[in-house]
Amino acid sequence: MTIRFRCHHCERALSADEGKAGAKAKCPGCGRLVVVPRPERHPAGAPEPGPPIEPVHFRSERQGEAGLDMTPMVDIVFLLLIFFMVTAAFSLQKSIAMPPPDEEESSKQARTYEEIEQDDDFVIVRIDRDSTIWVNESEAPSEQDLLIKLREAREGVPGSTSPGPSSLLVLADGDARHETVVMALDAGNAVGMESVRLATVDEEDL
Repeated sequence: MTIRFRCHHCERALSADEGKAGAKAKCPGCGRLVVVPRPERHPAGAPEPGPPIEPVHFRSERQGEAGLDMTPMVDIVFLLLIFFMVTAAFSLQKSIAMPPPDEEESSKQARTYEEIEQDDDFVIVRIDRDSTIWVNESEAPSEQDLLIKLREAREGVPGSTSPGPSSLLVLADGDARHETVVMALDAGNAVGMESVRLATVDEEDL
């Protein structure tokens, strides 16, 4: 059965299905919401009113299928990836090349400290128990001072035609800090020493 009624605002003739009685609809004429009235029961044999000008159209509201939105999760994954890429600490491990033992060299008698000290081709770096660094009896309180003193020793005497020492001997006390010893070895490589040697001695021998 069709319900015929008029808009309360613009008096436009409207119609709707009986099942929509009491629902709200939008008037095609004025665009306002109107309530579909309850159908009026006419006596038997009474003529029904004429057809309305145009019917009322109801908007069907369908709820979408429930699902998981993956967009926020993907954004979080990318943010975490960027975070770990920025905060990750990539450190380069340094190492000093150790040549394999030479059988002919091992058969020779090892040189003493006194002989190496008399050799002009060696720069002696001493590290005492307190991790204080000495370069040829001159103290190097910082890494920069150590590099400067080793570079000066490597270049030799200013104005001299003879090249400076090309070998470095690090004499470290057994109680010296490991990082200080490694710093001295790295400094020797940084200034271009061709040979870098390390020996552990007691503080009395330093």
